[in-house]
Amino acid sequence: MPTIRVVIVDDSLLTRQMLREVLESVPGITVTGEAGNGKQAVEVVRELKPDLVTMDLEMPVMGGLEAIEEIMCAKAVPILVLSSVADARVALEAMELGALEVMEKPDLSPESAAQLIAKVQLLSGVAVVTRMRPRKTTRLTTPPVAISPEPWPVQGYPYVFALASSMGGPQALARILPALPKDFSCPVVIAQHISDGFARGIVEWLASLCALPVRLAAEGEPLQPGVIHVSPSEFHFTVSASRRVALMERRATDIYRPSCDHLLRSVAEVFGPRAIGIILTGMGSDGAQGMVRIHEKGGVTLAQDEASSLMFGMNQVAIHTGAIQRILPVETIAAEMIRLARRDPPVKRMEEW
Repeated sequence: MPTIRVVIVDDSLLTRQMLREVLESVPGITVTGEAGNGKQAVEVVRELKPDLVTMDLEMPVMGGLEAIEEIMCAKAVPILVLSSVADARVALEAMELGALEVMEKPDLSPESAAQLIAKVQLLSGVAVVTRMRPRKTTRLTTPPVAISPEPWPVQGYPYVFALASSMGGPQALARILPALPKDFSCPVVIAQHISDGFARGIVEWLASLCALPVRLAAEGEPLQPGVIHVSPSEFHFTVSASRRVALMERRATDIYRPSCDHLLRSVAEVFGPRAIGIILTGMGSDGAQGMVRIHEKGGVTLAQDEASSLMFGMNQVAIHTGAIQRILPVETIAAEMIRLARRDPPVKRMEEW
């Protein structure tokens, strides 16, 4: 197996030493360079061409966001952001700029070290693409979707949209959700795989981009039209028969956090033909069986296409089940959501739910 060559970027020498010790304790990983600020990071990455960079955000001379942008616009390499939960919103902006994943800075505990090693091994093999340098005035903006002036079909909400995503999901969500208009009449529920502590950051980040309110799902909260409900990572998000948020305890053996399948299956069972499932970019197979269940219940199933996916994994598995009705590039998904939300709902009226 080829050696994974890592560059560590952090302004703390002690942190760099700790990360080096953890990573080099595993055969097949070697730390080929270090940098104490973003400017050094850009130079070291250009010279050493590593397989992966671990990136701090708060640094002197040049911060992590600027360094990520420089690296991704010069010669892109996989970047893992190591941040404190307090910087969660900034960490999500780093992912919009091209970082693959974010996790809390590890400590010396075996569990924390194992999580870091697993992330490095996983992300080092991801193909990343060098980007065009964005204009400063257009970063994190999404072109508006043209919509017709027709009224929404019914009072209340005619459908529920359930989105499932993993690696590359925050970037995809940042393309889709800001394009939904203020009068979007349906609840949107989301299960996004993310490290513990960072779900609130993604909520704050998306809220800064979207016309619709974005909330961290809370136990017992009713689904509301025009509200985006995001699962916390510490629980699995499901929907109860009374159409309220029902958070499930997470087990230590659960691979996916939070589970996309749990959310999609519950939406299928509660809403039947009024359920619209959308599976986005991600690694693994989570969400595929949930999409199958929505299809079996007469709902609508969409998947992000391979070309616009950072990782064509979860959506590919779902497509291979035969349960996906339409495969779309990420830039057209919001327009399709708007079109579907404006359709006449199934015959059963909202009052009969």
